[in-house]
Amino acid sequence: MLEKYRATIHGNTIEWNGRAPKGIDLNEAITVDVTLVDEGAAQLKVPNGKRAVDALDKLAAAGGVKSIPNPDEWLREIRKDRPLPGRE
Repeated sequence: MLEKYRATIHGNTIEWNGRAPKGIDLNEAITVDVTLVDEGAAQLKVPNGKRAVDALDKLAAAGGVKSIPNPDEWLREIRKDRPLPGRE
């Protein structure tokens, strides 16, 4: 399981809020994944709901997904019951 630590980014520097990761040398490079939690960073979040709806509207106006010629038949095929493993 990945451990989580709260930090603040200032330019290209990470400042740990509270405890820093244990067992590492903070003078050496470490790999991190960053998730924006600050509401002020909302302008960086894409795509937004309106853009998603616009894209779906555009797809529908073009006649839908061309690789699915009959959506009703495709949906019935996808929803067919399949035997569960070990229950044949």
